Amino acid sequence: MFVAIFLVIISLAVLIAGAETLVRGSASIAKKAGISPLVIGLTVVAFGTSAPELVVNLISAFKGSADIAIGNVVGSNIANILLILGVATIVYPLSVKKSTVWKEIPFALLAVLLIFTMGNDAFFDGSSFNAITRTDGFSLIAIFAIFMFYAFGIAKTEGSAEDVKTYSWRLSSFLTISGLILLFIGGKVLVDNAVILARLAGLSESLIGLTIVAIGTSLPELATSIVAAYHHQNDIAIGNIIGSNIFNVFWILGVTSTILQIPFSPSINIDILVSIFATLLLLVFIFVGSRHKLNRWQGVIFILLYISYIAYLIHRG
Repeated sequence: MFVAIFLVIISLAVLIAGAETLVRGSASIAKKAGISPLVIGLTVVAFGTSAPELVVNLISAFKGSADIAIGNVVGSNIANILLILGVATIVYPLSVKKSTVWKEIPFALLAVLLIFTMGNDAFFDGSSFNAITRTDGFSLIAIFAIFMFYAFGIAKTEGSAEDVKTYSWRLSSFLTISGLILLFIGGKVLVDNAVILARLAGLSESLIGLTIVAIGTSLPELATSIVAAYHHQNDIAIGNIIGSNIFNVFWILGVTSTILQIPFSPSINIDILVSIFATLLLLVFIFVGSRHKLNRWQGVIFILLYISYIAYLIHRG
C-alpha cells in the first residue's frame, strides 16, 4: 500500500512536468506554423492528454470491465468541465472564441447525447439488452473523422498565437513529444495505483470508474489546462478540455467498442445526464456576465457542483 501511495505522489510530479513541457512546445509550434492555438488544443494536446483514457478503456474492455470503460469516459467528461475547467478559470479567467461556442461545444454535447441514445437499446428499440455495439463504435469513429476534417479546416483561419516564446522546430517538437510521453506515463502509473488503493478500500467497480479512474485519467488535462491558463494560453486551455471530451466519446469509446461490444448499465444514465447538464451549463455561463468569457465565480460554481456530484456518487456507492 505504501508503494502505491509513493507512486501516486511521483506520478503527480511527472504529470505537472509533462504539462509544462507540452504547453510550451505546442504553443511554440502553433506560433511558428501560424496555426491557431485552439486547433492545437483541440487536436494534438487533446489527443495526448486523452491517451490515459484510451489505455484504461482498452485494458478494461479486454478484461470485460464494462462499468470502468464507460464510467471512465462519462466521468472524465464531467470532470473535464466541472473540475478542470473550474480550476483553470479560477487560475485565470478564460476568453472563449465564437467558433468554440457555436461549433466545438455543441459537438461535445452531441457526443454525450449519442452515448445516451446508443446505450439505451431497450428503451429506444425494445431490445432485450443494452450495449455500445461494434456498429455504434464505427459510427462514432466516422463522426470523429468529420470533426478532425473540420479542425484542420480552421487551422489557418483562426490566427496564430500571440506573446508566445518560440523555440526551434526541433526543440518545439521535442518538448511536445516529451510532454505527451510524460503525461501518458504519469497518468498510467497514477491510475493503476489509485485503482489498487480504491479496491483495497472496498469501492465498487462503477464508483472506481466514475471517480478514481475518471479523475486520474483527467489529470493530464487538469495539469495542461492549469499551466495553459497560468501562461494565459486561453485557446489551449479550453481547446484541451473540449477536444478531450470529443476525443473521449468519438475516438476512445468508438475504438473500444469496435474491439469489444460494451454492455451498458442503465444506472449510468444519471451520470450521462450530469454530463449533459455540465455541457449546457458551460454554454449558459459563456453568455452570463462577461460575454464569451468564463470568470472566476463561475469556476467556483463548477467546482462546488463537482464536489456535490462526487458526494452523491459516494452516497450511491
